[in-house]
Amino acid sequence: MQHEPAKILAVDDVEENLTALEALLADEGVELIKARSGIQALELLLVEDVALALLDVQMPVMDGFELAELMRSTERTRRVPIIFLTAVGTDERRRFRGYESGAIDYLFKPVDPHMLRHKVAIFVELFQQRQELARERDRHAAALARLRAHGDNSLLAIVELNADQHILSWSKGAERLFGWRAAEVAGFSAMDLKWLDPSQRGEFAALMEEMVADALPRATRTLRFHTAEGLSVDCECYCSALKDAGGRLFSISLQMLDITERKRAEETQRLLVGELNHRIKNTLASVQAIATQTLRHSSGPSDFAPTFIGRIHALASAHSLLSGATWQAAGLRELVEGQMSIGAIDGDRLEAEGPDVDLLPEPALHLALVLHELVTNAHKYGALSVPGGKVRLHWKLAGDRLVLEWEERGGPPVAPPTRRGFGTALIERSLRADGGSAEPHYRPEGMGWTLNLPYAVGARFRVQEPPARRGQSAAPNAPLSLPGLAGRRLLLIEDEPLIVFELTAILEERGAEVVGSVSTVETALERVGQGGFDAALVDGNLQGQAVDRIAHALAAQDIPFLFVSGYGSEHLPQVFGKVTVVEKPFKSGHLVEAVADLWQS
Repeated sequence: MQHEPAKILAVDDVEENLTALEALLADEGVELIKARSGIQALELLLVEDVALALLDVQMPVMDGFELAELMRSTERTRRVPIIFLTAVGTDERRRFRGYESGAIDYLFKPVDPHMLRHKVAIFVELFQQRQELARERDRHAAALARLRAHGDNSLLAIVELNADQHILSWSKGAERLFGWRAAEVAGFSAMDLKWLDPSQRGEFAALMEEMVADALPRATRTLRFHTAEGLSVDCECYCSALKDAGGRLFSISLQMLDITERKRAEETQRLLVGELNHRIKNTLASVQAIATQTLRHSSGPSDFAPTFIGRIHALASAHSLLSGATWQAAGLRELVEGQMSIGAIDGDRLEAEGPDVDLLPEPALHLALVLHELVTNAHKYGALSVPGGKVRLHWKLAGDRLVLEWEERGGPPVAPPTRRGFGTALIERSLRADGGSAEPHYRPEGMGWTLNLPYAVGARFRVQEPPARRGQSAAPNAPLSLPGLAGRRLLLIEDEPLIVFELTAILEERGAEVVGSVSTVETALERVGQGGFDAALVDGNLQGQAVDRIAHALAAQDIPFLFVSGYGSEHLPQVFGKVTVVEKPFKSGHLVEAVADLWQS
C-alpha cells in the first residue's frame, strides 16, 4: 500500500541546524516540519499529526525538556515519540531528565547521519502501522455499525445460538417481534424459554442437531413461536451454521420474518376461493336445473326462451343485490323492485307493502325465483293477463316467521289446476329448502299464495337503503319498442367469445355493423387508436386487467361507449360514473335501447 510521507517535527532555534536535518532526511520519504521555538512547535502540533519529534535541548524561553513535558501533558501529543538532539556534553543528570520528560532517545551533536536515518525510519514505519491500524479500526467500526443498524432496523428478528442452543445474541428486531429484551434472554436455552410453540419443539431440535452435526449448513423452515405476552407468531426462519476459520461451528444464526398476517391472508384467500367455487357451482347447478325443468315443461322454443331468460334474470337481479351487500343480506323490498326493474311487472299494477327486512343469501335467491314465478304465472294466466288486473303483495313479521301474502284481483276466473306444473313445484320446493312453506289459494276473486319463511335464520330490519345502481332505472320498465341501429358501426371490447357471439347477433339484428372485437387491453388501445367505428361496448374487466385506460382513450377521442359488465358500478372506473352500465346477464331489448341512447345525449 502506498503511504503518504510521514511528518517529522524538528525544533531548533538555529536555522542552520534545521536546514541540515532537512537535507539529511530528504530521501527518507518524510516531510520535515520546522519550528524555531517551543511556542511555535506547540502551535504546529495543534494542527499536524507527526510521527516523530526531534527536539533541541538548549533553546531560549522554553527549552526542549519543558516542551517535551508540555507535549506529554496533552492528549493529542502524549504518544508522539521524542528524540533529543543536543550539543551539550554528556551529563548523566541531563540525560536522565530527558528520559524523565518522555524522550525515547538522546542523541548528541554532531549526529551520526546513518544512525539518525535508521531511527527515523523505524518510527516512521511504526507511525504508518498505527495509522493503518486506526483506519482498519474505523472501517471495522463502520461495518459493525452498519451491521448493527441493519439488524436493529430490519424487519427480521435475528437470533444467534451456540451449539447447545443457548442464546448468544438477540437483535432489536427480535425484541420488537417477541417482546423480550436481549438482557432478559441472553444465555437461556431456546428450549427452556417459553418461546417455541410446543408443537414445534421436536422439529426445531432436529433442525439444530442437523446443523450442529454439519449435515445441514443452511435451511429454511416455517415455525411457530410465542411472544412474551403469549401470542402466537408464525415465522419464516432462515437458518445458517456459522463456522470459524478452522471449519468449527461457533454459532447458528436464525433470521426470522413474521408471516402471521401473510398466513392469515392465505387462509382467508383459500376460504374465499372455496366459497367462490361453491357459489359458482351452486349457481351453475341452479341454472342447469332451471334450463332442464323449463325445457321439460315448455311447448316449444318460443315458450322456452322467454321463460328461461326471465328466470335467469330474476336470479341475476338477486345476485346483484347480494353482491352490493358483500353477500351478507338482500332486502325484501329490493327483491320486489328487482322484478319491476327487469320489466317483469308494471309498478302501477303492483301494490307492495310491509316492513323493511333483509334476508340471508340463500333464502333471498330462492325468494327471488319464487317472486318471478308468481309474476310470470300472473302474466300468463292470472290478473296481469288482462288490462285491468292488479296484484297486491304484503308481508309482516309474526314471531319468528316472515309471512307474505300474494293476492290477485281483476283477472280471469280461477280454478284449481288439473296438473301440477314446474312453476308451482318451484315455488313450493324453493321455500321448503329454507324451512318455509308456500300455500296456494284458488279464490273466485283471484289467485293467491301465502308464503312463510323462518325469520330468525337471518332476516333483520334494514337500517339504511342501498344506493341506486348507476345506469339502471329504479322505476319499472314497460315492454320495449326497440329502436333501430341501422348504419351504426360498433366495436366490441369483450374477452368472452360466447358473449361476443350473443352481442353481435343482437346488434346486427337491429341493423348495426359490428366492425370487430378485441379481448385484451393492449389490442383494445391499438384498435381505438385506429378509429373507424361510432361507439364501443366495453367489458368491465379484460383477462384480469382493469379497463380504465380504454375508457380514457375512448373519451379522449370523443367516442361514445357503455359498459357491459358483470361487475357492479362500484368496481368500474369511478371517473366515468355517468357512463351507462348494462349488467350481465342482459336482456336484448335493454341492451339495444342503451346503445341507441348513446346518440341521444
